[in-house]
Amino acid sequence: MKKLNREFTTREKLLILLLCLILVGLAYYQFVDQPVRTALTNAHAERDSLNTELTVVNAKLVVMRRMRDEMEDITAGGTVSEMKSYNNSKAEIALLNDILRGTPDYTISFADVTRDGDQIRRNFTLTFTADSYARIQRIVKQLSESPYRCLVGDLKIGVGRGGTMKEGPISVNATATFFETMVGGTVDAGLPQSTAAAK
Repeated sequence: MKKLNREFTTREKLLILLLCLILVGLAYYQFVDQPVRTALTNAHAERDSLNTELTVVNAKLVVMRRMRDEMEDITAGGTVSEMKSYNNSKAEIALLNDILRGTPDYTISFADVTRDGDQIRRNFTLTFTADSYARIQRIVKQLSESPYRCLVGDLKIGVGRGGTMKEGPISVNATATFFETMVGGTVDAGLPQSTAAAK
């Protein structure tokens, strides 16, 4: 058996060394550099995502604090109203009759109920006479601050006896809306389709 025992030339040694260096470089690039770069890119993307989420949460927190402060102000002022579940019409009519009981005469006329999603609007017009502007102011305040969510819209006030603003009876024509919700409400024949569903 013949043994090959040849010594590498300097050039061959340099080429082998260069090849080893290239292989080590490729191994480093494949198994160290690339995974670290990928991990850094993912970490930066996650950081950006968390920063965006933190910004959204902070914005929501600001809105919630403002709403809480507004609710505390309203509660401290004693003017909290509630959006009752549909159909609250009997209680609303009873409330209107109680508020208008001391007026010489009044007429309440309800329009058809409107619905937008879960929100129900019960629009009505109110015509009554009062003996003073202070009485009118009390009635409007009682409507606005009633336990049921009510928004007084258009308000037309006539003049008193003899065309003066100081003597009654004074005629009043107002439009207003009671707001109700379908949350906890019961569907009946008077409930229209939601305008949101029709869009």
